[in-house]
Amino acid sequence: MTRRAYGQYCGLARAVEMVGERWALLIIRDLLVGPRRFTDLRRGLPRIPTNVLADRLKELEEDGVVHRRVLPRPDGSIVYELTPFGADLEPVVMALGRWGARTLGDPRPDEILTLDSLIIALRSTFQAAAAANIQTRFELRVGDIVLHACIDRGQLEVGAGPLTAPDLIIETGPAIKSLMARELSPAAAIESGGVRLSGDAQRLTEFVEAFRI
Repeated sequence: MTRRAYGQYCGLARAVEMVGERWALLIIRDLLVGPRRFTDLRRGLPRIPTNVLADRLKELEEDGVVHRRVLPRPDGSIVYELTPFGADLEPVVMALGRWGARTLGDPRPDEILTLDSLIIALRSTFQAAAAANIQTRFELRVGDIVLHACIDRGQLEVGAGPLTAPDLIIETGPAIKSLMARELSPAAAIESGGVRLSGDAQRLTEFVEAFRI
């Protein structure tokens, strides 16, 4: 397959040649959450054609960004995961995500939110210094997506699924972006119905302090 070359002896040009093709960075984003089977990647990127996903994975493998691994039996599935070289892209992907989030308005009619993209959004916007005195377990429900974020004095653990006895359950939609961008105060978000809470409602202020676009 022929890939774009810029004809420049430059690190940025070489990087864009490797990860600048369409969908490549979104594949890397999802693999930063963890290893994924081909079907997992396809489910998380529903608009990517199967042949394009296969091509991008092959290219990323050839460049040493991704490799394949066979899971132990009884599963035996093949998963794709980032190599150490590929994992070095994490701060780049996080910074690009924060930069792009500043331009987000309301979701376009054909846009979806995925579990992996929301996990990365929380990781990339986490303010460790602001959360230095926070010890709170959040459960976040955005439509059908359920994930958790546990903060322990500046340390963050975020992952898929609910928690047992979280301190606060936050049910929301597009209002979460407005909260994290400080476009909407916690009180206004609750009053508007954009955020619904179960648990200690005062901890919503801690969530806003800990995550910022």
